[in-house]
Amino acid sequence: MDLSNSPIKTIDEYIESSQADVRESLHAIREVIAEEAPQAKETIKYQMPTFVLNGNLVHFAAFKGHIGFYPTPSAIEAFKNELTQYITSKGAIQFPKDRALSLSLIRRMVQFRVKENTGQR
Repeated sequence: MDLSNSPIKTIDEYIESSQADVRESLHAIREVIAEEAPQAKETIKYQMPTFVLNGNLVHFAAFKGHIGFYPTPSAIEAFKNELTQYITSKGAIQFPKDRALSLSLIRRMVQFRVKENTGQR
């Protein structure tokens, strides 16, 4: 699927239209989020897969050299000591495509965000 000509409407479409070398990682991220936030709704926002639970929960996206994970600035701050090996910004983490994806870290950040968005903190 050509992203430039067809707006992506579902996470399935997004993953299938992504480069083959990241599809497995994108599926894995989606699975972790769905396990930790089964009540969250899947959608596409900002042209990225997004999970919504009382507002945006997390986003993720594939790029040329990395997979971006967007757990909001509060999660970046809460996990900053575990993120030193990654490029980060105010609300994003870059997981390099040439390194193993830290699904356990993603899982814990999603758990944090679920608690945050449901008032359980």
